Amino acid sequence: MSLSFRARRRLVVLRGTAGRTWRRAGRARRRAVVVVGRPVAKARGVWHGFVEWFNALGLSENTILIGFAVVVGVGGALGVVAFYKLIDAAYALFYRWPQTFLPRAGLLAYRPLVTATGLAAAWAVWLRFGRGLDGLNVPDVQRRVTRHGGRIPARPALARTAASAITIGAGGSAGSEGPVAVLGSTFGSWLGGIFRFESGRVAALVGAGAAAGISAAFNAPLAGAFFALEEILGSFAAGAFSAVVVSSVLAAVVSRAVFGNHPAFPIPVEYGYTLTREVFLFYPLLGAVTGLVSALFIWSYSHAEDLAGRARIPAAVLPWVGGALVGALVYLSRGILVGYGHLAVHLEVFGRMAWYLLLLLALGKILATSITLTTGGSGGLFTPSLYIGAATGGAFGAALRDLFPALHIRPEAYALVGMGALVAGATNAPITGILIVFEMTNDYAIVLPLMLTTVICHQVARRLEPDSLYSGWLRRRGEHIEHGSDRAVLADLRVRDAYERAPQVFRAEAPIATMLEHLRPGEQTTFPVVGPGDLLLGVVTMADLARLAEEVAPEDDRRVAAEVTGATETVTLSDTLLETIRRMGVRGTPALPVLDPDGRRLAGMVSRSHILAAYARALSGPSAGSRAGSVSGERRGQR
Repeated sequence: MSLSFRARRRLVVLRGTAGRTWRRAGRARRRAVVVVGRPVAKARGVWHGFVEWFNALGLSENTILIGFAVVVGVGGALGVVAFYKLIDAAYALFYRWPQTFLPRAGLLAYRPLVTATGLAAAWAVWLRFGRGLDGLNVPDVQRRVTRHGGRIPARPALARTAASAITIGAGGSAGSEGPVAVLGSTFGSWLGGIFRFESGRVAALVGAGAAAGISAAFNAPLAGAFFALEEILGSFAAGAFSAVVVSSVLAAVVSRAVFGNHPAFPIPVEYGYTLTREVFLFYPLLGAVTGLVSALFIWSYSHAEDLAGRARIPAAVLPWVGGALVGALVYLSRGILVGYGHLAVHLEVFGRMAWYLLLLLALGKILATSITLTTGGSGGLFTPSLYIGAATGGAFGAALRDLFPALHIRPEAYALVGMGALVAGATNAPITGILIVFEMTNDYAIVLPLMLTTVICHQVARRLEPDSLYSGWLRRRGEHIEHGSDRAVLADLRVRDAYERAPQVFRAEAPIATMLEHLRPGEQTTFPVVGPGDLLLGVVTMADLARLAEEVAPEDDRRVAAEVTGATETVTLSDTLLETIRRMGVRGTPALPVLDPDGRRLAGMVSRSHILAAYARALSGPSAGSRAGSVSGERRGQR
């Protein structure tokens, strides 16, 4: 259809007007970029100049770490406060608001729908803002410290925090310790990144942030510090130790100012053991029982993840199904299976119920947590471990009370001890498990059965299930990281990559007086003793030399090196560094003799410092990532 002249003219005018409008808008956008961009660029330049000036001050490493640990501790505690506010807001939205128009019985009946909605919302938040990452939890922080120098992306970490708040607020079975540890670690990583610190310093700040999160969440500065050192960093090095402790203490101070000075789990008024024989008879049995339950928890969680991955259910539907199942379990428990917002269940509950009901609670918590965290929900595993331990210990104590009524056994004490034991067995953090219960009770008397039970539980759990909840999550993704070391890298490196070829040795006929000349500070603390043809006879340590110096005057001692040598483990050039570390642990020695392929002649010495140096070179080298990846890939193929 042809247009009239007037219509064509009007169309030309309209096109010209639109073009002028578009050009004016473009000029406005460019002016806005200039107006906003110039100050931003100027501020960025000022910041870069400040960072260069700060890094050129030449401050000592300890001063820098402690100074930044103060900032990380305060920031980590404020992050916990904000996270708890998010949980309470989600809880108010999902439960308190519906209470205004629904009776309590009706609200419990609708709980499966509410929890399903919460898990679906948490899954959607993570899908939208998580950038397709898999992790941003405690084991993922371990991996990033070991593999990536502690660099943690901030936006996905915030998304994980928000998703966790929704999950917990909606009644999902998950813990708050994982999100707050990741949040604190992310703040430490971000702070180290904007100051352009090297990876070792950033990793220390990541550990400080994790300690701050745990300390503020549980009002337990000791447990927070040792959790970061034991699980996140896997090291008790002096530099990281001071930063972690300072951050943990500052976080506890800020947390107590906001929430008050009370334990995260309300402690029963009366608890404790009434007879000393309980420590020798009943608590070791509790250790074995909690070890079994720890292995069951790890097995259930790993298999639930495998089942969720193989389920023929659309990804968007899976959170609804998982949330409905969890909500039904919580409904059947009358709400006892989870807390209320960020508030925990009172421990007195675990002392008043029948043993079989407490056992059902422990099993139900294992099932609910496994479903929650593998079908779209977010959160941690530490707090559920505490709950399962309390229910298991309470069930054990209640059964003993029914069997031996004359002994006046208090199930609450067994619930407390069970908490620490199951944390040790499930997360492979025995020191943290002991300290967190001690800080909650502030009672030294409970430490005796606690330590014994925790050690037994840890040993039984590792015998039944070598993986922990954290290392199992990593292993299923082809990683072999545990307690700060990449086991795949250590298994790939050989002794020939790390040993000292020309160590100081003692000949078999060397007199004591000559040997004592080496009794002085130095790098080498273990001396091989060799005979003719460099055949290894044994070793003499610095402690042996000190003992010899105290026995008799050196000039009167007619013995020679061959007569005072001690036994030792040995390695060959083809042994892996992972096997070398294990053999060092047999006798607790810092160095081992290296033998040539025939297994008799001394070829050198390998020490822990040599292994750490080779490990650092492997991680920082250009082929480290590909080598570790290939090793992990080979092991995935073998499984």
